[in-house]
Amino acid sequence: MVIGESSKGCVAMMAIIGMFFQDGLTGSAWGDWANYTDSPLRAFESELGVQAPVGYWDPLGLARDGDVAAFQRRRSVELKHGRIAMLATMGYITPEVAGKFPGYLDPSTGLKFEDVPNGLAAFSKVPAAGVAQILLYMGWCEVSRGAGSDIASGRPGDFGWYVLTSSDPEEKQKKLSAEIANGRLAMMAIIGMFYQDGLTGSAWGDWANYTDSPLRAFENELGVQAPV
Repeated sequence: MVIGESSKGCVAMMAIIGMFFQDGLTGSAWGDWANYTDSPLRAFESELGVQAPVGYWDPLGLARDGDVAAFQRRRSVELKHGRIAMLATMGYITPEVAGKFPGYLDPSTGLKFEDVPNGLAAFSKVPAAGVAQILLYMGWCEVSRGAGSDIASGRPGDFGWYVLTSSDPEEKQKKLSAEIANGRLAMMAIIGMFYQDGLTGSAWGDWANYTDSPLRAFENELGVQAPV
């Protein structure tokens, strides 16, 4: 009886503190958060990227302080990484589907495009000068309009390239939202491709090549049946 009373008392103390907290912030005894108009989250809950079914999602609380400048910097970084990931994902897929360029990647060494393997293995074939060119181009893209110019203008990710935009505000909003969603998907996709490539040695993740997999200790056990 004493133990049960103690346990219930602890729960009740946590519950009443929660009720006080909600009531104080929202003005409602049952904590209607729609009434908490001063919430720092409201600064960003209508931003691009707040999409169904998750809605506003900030599990680490990075934006809980309502810092607009920090949010715009993070949005700019998210867009850049998303765009790079989309190109990288297509870079993995396109050579497998459409083939490779004809001719030489490095005429001085006789290295042809078709000699360069797909995926991470390509780094072992691309000459150092080629890697340097890639890095220099990345740096130029970063600073050509001035580092942080998109953030300073209040339009994260806007670098003056409007080929795929629209003059219709609703359509433009739809395209910008799609870019963020596709960029997030591509970031997950390219990390998965890197992971498979690194473990299996295949750009398409042939797990039959992953001979060190701990799962192989049980692949001949009962229950391992077709078609799975």
